[in-house]
Amino acid sequence: MNQSLPIQLAVLVVFLVVTFGAAAVGARFQPGEWYTQLVKPGFTPPNWVFGPVWTLLYLSMGVAAWLVWRQSGWQVARWALTTYAIQLVLNALWSFLFFGKHLIGAALADITVLLSAIIVTTILFWRITPPAGWLMVPYVLWVAFASALNYRFWILN
Repeated sequence: MNQSLPIQLAVLVVFLVVTFGAAAVGARFQPGEWYTQLVKPGFTPPNWVFGPVWTLLYLSMGVAAWLVWRQSGWQVARWALTTYAIQLVLNALWSFLFFGKHLIGAALADITVLLSAIIVTTILFWRITPPAGWLMVPYVLWVAFASALNYRFWILN
C-alpha cells in the first residue's frame, strides 16, 4: 500500500498497542502460590524466561500484522487480520483459564485451538508477505512448546 509514513507509523503503533493489550490482559493472571504447588514437568523453563520471551514474541507478532496491513490493506488482508485477532483472544484466554481459574484441562483445550489459529494466521500472513510469516514462526514454535508443557502439567496434576 502507498500510505504516508506518518499513517504507516500510526498503524504500527495501533498494532503494537492491540497486541500488547492482549498481553496485558493475560498478565493480569499471574502464576501465584497455586502454581508453585504444582508438579512441574522436567522441561519447565525457569520463571524469568517467560517475560523476555513473550515480550519479543508480542513485538514480532505486532510487526507481522502491520507488515500484512502495509502490504495489502484492511480489505485484502481481512481474513488474515481476523485470524490474528482471534488468536490474540485465545492467547489472553489461556492465562485466565490456567492461572486465573486453575483449569489446566480447559487451558490445554484453549492452547490447542490457539496453536491451530496461530498456524492458520502464519500461513495467511505468509501468503501476503513472507517476512510476516517468518516473524510468526518463533510464536508457533513457542506455543507448540507451551502446548506440550500444558499437556504435561495436566497429566502430572
